[in-house]
Amino acid sequence: RKKRLPIIVPKQLGTTLLLIFVFCVVCLLAVNLQRQFLPTCDSVAGISVFRDGRLLGIPCRESETFLQGLLGFKVLLGYVPLIFCTYYLIKDKPTLLFFGRLLVTLVIICCVLGLMQYWMLKTGRCVGTRGYVADALFKATLEARCLVGGGLVYSPEVNMIRLPGTFVSPWHWAWFLVSSAVICYASAFSETSQKWRLAALVGLTLVFINAVVSGQRLAFFAVPMIIGLMTILTGQIANLKRFLPIIFAAALLLAIGFSFLNPDFVQQRYDSAVSRWQQAPPTAFLQEQLDFAIRNQGGILGRGLGVATSSARVFGDISFVETYHSKVLFELGYIGFALYMIFMTHLVYLAFRTYRSLKDPTLRGFAGSYWVLLLFVAYLPYWYALDTDPVGVYYWIFAGVIFKLPVIEKQEKEAKILAGETATKSSKKGLKFKRKGVSLA
Repeated sequence: RKKRLPIIVPKQLGTTLLLIFVFCVVCLLAVNLQRQFLPTCDSVAGISVFRDGRLLGIPCRESETFLQGLLGFKVLLGYVPLIFCTYYLIKDKPTLLFFGRLLVTLVIICCVLGLMQYWMLKTGRCVGTRGYVADALFKATLEARCLVGGGLVYSPEVNMIRLPGTFVSPWHWAWFLVSSAVICYASAFSETSQKWRLAALVGLTLVFINAVVSGQRLAFFAVPMIIGLMTILTGQIANLKRFLPIIFAAALLLAIGFSFLNPDFVQQRYDSAVSRWQQAPPTAFLQEQLDFAIRNQGGILGRGLGVATSSARVFGDISFVETYHSKVLFELGYIGFALYMIFMTHLVYLAFRTYRSLKDPTLRGFAGSYWVLLLFVAYLPYWYALDTDPVGVYYWIFAGVIFKLPVIEKQEKEAKILAGETATKSSKKGLKFKRKGVSLA
């Protein structure tokens, strides 16, 4: 405000952001607030209300629906201002490089702790869920917590493993690994320092290993998938030889770290992921969730913000919808869902146009990698990445970084021109003195 700088950047984003913002405010007041003061029994057939994983049936709404709506609003749009914060916090190229190096450092620390967690479980220093019976062998619990993180599953007797790493649950850890693959890839191909490029390659290797040992199907398949997408969409496939150290290091660490404990470890993880896919196909799960949201529409404004948001269950019972797009459709209805997806598509388009306008290879590399994450998360229908930390924070921060990069590129060009002009003046001044010296002689 002191510098009279615009808050919404880029300005083009303001229209679609305003539309979804206004719709959410109307939904909050017309649906959530109404149900707060005029509670009614929800008699729509087929609505399942869950708390702590247990089916509760269809109760009368005695929940704090307005507080649920506020929390749902915060989860849906509350982190969008991070775009504008990041735009002004990333001031120049050194700040951008520091930002990338800080994230790579955090990735390496978390991945090392994740491997230590696995090692302690494997060697018996942590019991995990060994000795549990029936369904308890397959459910993450805080009682099995080991070294760092929250609830986990480690039942080698039934080949069941779901590690939370440094996060509260295995699901959060899986998405952290996906976003960490983007972070390390960006620095590995775009860093100006050889030392930090090597550190990023180490981080990417550790991410891949943790994706294998975590037992999370999402991490196991999505980490290689997003690396492949970045390689193709950012044009780095021409520099594929840079992946040779990664492949070699990953193979070596896997061989040394795990093969002597269990020669068939990787194969077991692959077989486990494939068998779970076959038993519970993601496509059938997605269809079921979408059918549920369509079948239980609550009118033109939807059923209200937060009524299908997992974290909002602290204020009362919710209808637990486990895929992001179905959740938005359930809460906001068809119009709200359309406005939200228009906003997200507009954001991805503006980020792509900004990325393609860059010429500096370092800046272009960071922008391309971050844009792939925006694209991947915005349209991936499986589960709810934007409701999950830290992806729900990284997403908007990376968008802000992308939009600032043209300004940084302009700064770099101006600095080079100024440096060239200074050098030219210095050389002319030296030549002038030299000529005077010759004439005096």
